[in-house]
Amino acid sequence: MNMLGFVKRLIIGRPLRTEQLTEEKIPIWKALPILSSDALSSLAYGTEQLLTVLAPLGLFALWYSLPITAAIVFLLALLILSYRQIIASYPDGGGAYIVSTDNLGWQSGLVAGASLLIDYTLTVAVSITAGTDALTSAFPALHKHSTLISVVFVFIIMVLNLRGLRESGTIFSFPTYLFILGIIVLVAVGLFGVIYHGLPSDVPPVHKKIPEGLTWFLLLRAFSSGCTALTGVEAISNATPTFRKPETVNAAKTLSMLGILLGILFAGTSLLAFLYHITPKETETVLSQIAEHTFGRTLPYYYIQATTALILILAANTSFSGFPLLASIMAKDKFMPRFFSARGDRLNFSNGIITVALAAIFLIVVFQGDIDRLIPLYAIGVFLSFTLAQLGMVKRWLKRKPKGWQLKLTINALGCVVSFIVLVIFAVTKFSEGAWIVIVVIPLFILMFYKIRKHYEMVADQLRFDENLRCEPPTDHLVVLPISGINRVVQSSIAYAKMISSHVIAFYIAFDDESAKKLEERWEEWNPGIPLIVTKSRYRSILGPMLRFLEHLQVKESNRQLTVLIPEFIPGRWWQRLLHNQTAIIIRVVLSVKKGIVVATMPYRLKSKKDQERC
Repeated sequence: MNMLGFVKRLIIGRPLRTEQLTEEKIPIWKALPILSSDALSSLAYGTEQLLTVLAPLGLFALWYSLPITAAIVFLLALLILSYRQIIASYPDGGGAYIVSTDNLGWQSGLVAGASLLIDYTLTVAVSITAGTDALTSAFPALHKHSTLISVVFVFIIMVLNLRGLRESGTIFSFPTYLFILGIIVLVAVGLFGVIYHGLPSDVPPVHKKIPEGLTWFLLLRAFSSGCTALTGVEAISNATPTFRKPETVNAAKTLSMLGILLGILFAGTSLLAFLYHITPKETETVLSQIAEHTFGRTLPYYYIQATTALILILAANTSFSGFPLLASIMAKDKFMPRFFSARGDRLNFSNGIITVALAAIFLIVVFQGDIDRLIPLYAIGVFLSFTLAQLGMVKRWLKRKPKGWQLKLTINALGCVVSFIVLVIFAVTKFSEGAWIVIVVIPLFILMFYKIRKHYEMVADQLRFDENLRCEPPTDHLVVLPISGINRVVQSSIAYAKMISSHVIAFYIAFDDESAKKLEERWEEWNPGIPLIVTKSRYRSILGPMLRFLEHLQVKESNRQLTVLIPEFIPGRWWQRLLHNQTAIIIRVVLSVKKGIVVATMPYRLKSKKDQERC
């Protein structure tokens, strides 16, 4: 094993066999911390965002946080009921992207997909930044190093996720449950203390004069800001396939548990914030102030701060589960680069994990870890996906009208209207604070998806198998032809190989029995006149099985010159190469240092759009 392979195995662990995929499915007790940590972590800043809008108008304005909290809990209930219906209707995951594409068309699906990908990226940035804020609230000396601390946390969670769902779920579960326990105790002790002992002596009085400037628009703005507490509730429906069987039942149970916990704890912390008359501070979070009023700067206070920091940091794990899965689904639909659909050594979508980590680090550095500048970007994508998912389900019920569809339609229609109102308020009130960035970026994402799809369609059209194309008569040499399927580039490569040798062998590496059997049947039906050797790679490796096969041939055919002819298609534009796996390049580099093997490439140049138009 080379040094790079040793370091890789040390960091992410030993490769897993493809058959072990079912073992990586997660039970409910692990799914709750993995997929709900984002939503639960919003307890740390949801109430604070609500109070930030009301506080400048005076203490009496804080009373309105109570009915606003009740409205947010009502919306939460609508969303939980709606996403339970989505889980039952779309068990393969994908959430708003799949729902929108299936019911509203691929244009709406791409808007939802772009919103979710942006949402997942911002979830990592916001969660990690909020966790760092909780840490620096308890230890102010660390405040000047916030950005660096956030970047380090992103890197740590990326590595943990690269090790696999089952292993990361065990690690992440304990801090999440400790946080839930801590907030339950905080709310219970705080309310008990207020009921039996009254308010703390240092709580300022509330002036009952209705403040000037308190308008319906400002109340709606406070409502929309508080709705940041709802971010992340869609993650469970997006990742239904990661659950153990029965997937839909377990996913629905987990979602209900999340809704009950989040509703009770959000209402409890908001009530305590009102009773203590807490207002947001620049250097201390609202949750920190609630804990200090309840416990003082004692051990329970530091427990709350420590578990809050952990849950906020680990909340990013929701995105490390959701982003790669959504990217893989969109890659299969040809809207994302194909490498996002490939599973890594630990059977996870490692390319998606690395991509979301790098994107989040970029955002944290650009915005200097300022959560107030990141949240406006965060909420727009969340509620846009909420709105589209609800609208898609409304259309589904109107079209199919299953048993009890009227109640289901009412739930989704009401959720759609409220989500859309929140979306509009965010877009208007937070436009100048950075929301415009998301409004601009989403169309750019959609354009990128469209260009990628067009490219893959063009490639498929040019590589389509032609039954009328026959191979040329053979001549001489032992040529090994690695193939990934049957297409025009393989046809051309076989024809060329027969020109230089009378001994040609096609070599195919299958990752499962089904693909192996399928190719063998197609090969036998086509009958190009050369033998096909199929080997199965249990660890989805290309190089290992190929090197072993070539070493076997070198011993068996020691009197012949061994030539490896690599079929490769060349896209019309340089940037389009980035959209394809670089397997041919990797094979060439590795085989170029092997003695006794000649490596050749059979290029098949694809036509660009302009070239096709000229033709």
